[in-house]
Amino acid sequence: MIRALRSNRQAFTLIEMSVVVAIIGLLYVTVVPMYGRTIQRSKETALKKDLYVFRTTLNDYYKDHEKWPESLDTLVTQGYIRSIPPDPFTEKTDTWVTVPSQPGNNDVYDVKSGAEGQNLDGISYADF
Repeated sequence: MIRALRSNRQAFTLIEMSVVVAIIGLLYVTVVPMYGRTIQRSKETALKKDLYVFRTTLNDYYKDHEKWPESLDTLVTQGYIRSIPPDPFTEKTDTWVTVPSQPGNNDVYDVKSGAEGQNLDGISYADF
């Protein structure tokens, strides 16, 4: 008789399938929001790294020439950086916002992101 019961069982029961679907749903609800935050954090980290490299390169240019560069392209043509990196949020190289050393000057003292929005901590990307 036990052998007869075992041989008749060829499929999953409705309860077993419901438990599996519930576990998959629970994993989906917990993992997907973490994935989105992880992607955003990685872009924020890349933005901070790019800004650090820009600012270090601008300081190096100033030490060498005793003036600030006219544009970011000057850093490329003078060999300070290979290319202008794309902003991690806009994915474009022309959205960087340059800050002059004095209002009205045509030079680059600082660089900020042109991306709109805020990071996960509530700080605007332009304030990095």
